Amino acid sequence: MNYGSKGVAATAIQMALTENREEEAKLKKKFAEIGIAAAAVDYGGEFINSVKKIVERAVVAAKREGVIKESHSEEGAVAGATREALSQIVPKALGLNVGGKIGIARYQDHISVAIFFGIGLLHLDEVAIGLGHRAIG
Repeated sequence: MNYGSKGVAATAIQMALTENREEEAKLKKKFAEIGIAAAAVDYGGEFINSVKKIVERAVVAAKREGVIKESHSEEGAVAGATREALSQIVPKALGLNVGGKIGIARYQDHISVAIFFGIGLLHLDEVAIGLGHRAIG
């Protein structure tokens, strides 16, 4: 089976929507069986102060879970896709607290990062998903 950017993006979104570590592990195993490497990691804090931490967490999780190798181009691809996903959320999250999960998926040269956001404003929470994609050559 050949998975392009759409399949990899869908996998990253599924990873970002997992409820717990057990569900993450089950999905990672399922995706590994079809050749897709995946990872997920939680994050939270005030949006502006969290941007750098979110990018770092995505890169570290991708390396730790074997989604990428420790190379400048692969780390840069994850960082770039993460920043793209974050840029889609800025209008909703600016100045507010956020929390959620980062999902990362890779198949061959396609890599996607999906970030699920819970955006807090008193008791009126908003939700959003940001998605970024890069090709690793």
